[in-house]
Amino acid sequence: MKKMLSEFKDFIQRGNVMDMAVGVIIGIAFGAIVTSLVNDIIMPPIGLLLGGADFSDLYINLSGADYASLSDAKAAGAAVIAYGAFINTIINFLIIALAVFFMIRVVNNLGKRMKKEEEEAPAAPTTKDCPFCFSSIAIKATRCPNCTSQLDIE
Repeated sequence: MKKMLSEFKDFIQRGNVMDMAVGVIIGIAFGAIVTSLVNDIIMPPIGLLLGGADFSDLYINLSGADYASLSDAKAAGAAVIAYGAFINTIINFLIIALAVFFMIRVVNNLGKRMKKEEEEAPAAPTTKDCPFCFSSIAIKATRCPNCTSQLDIE
């Protein structure tokens, strides 16, 4: 038991766990923003275009009784399929997926740009020419391996 607690302590103290916790918290906050965007900004104009339909209030009543709204049906304990809420959830998902796509695209483009800059930087020379026989030799060589001439150390 003591070993397991020690392992758990080591796991919690790693930076990855804290990074993950921050990511989850930011993700939840972002989800709330997207939900508000969908419910309060995107869906009202779409509902207006579709004749004033409120997606969040769309449902199929399985009980057979008539109810004025989804909230009335739920308050009465009626069995309903709330497909309007499902439509809102799908739109939320698509917006979040689109935002994540653009975020990853920007990060990938930055990575490509940084890699391209690294590739464009000229590499330091690793060889030089022997001034006597003009063969290619190692840059640190003090004697040519081909003509055995003594080279000046620069």
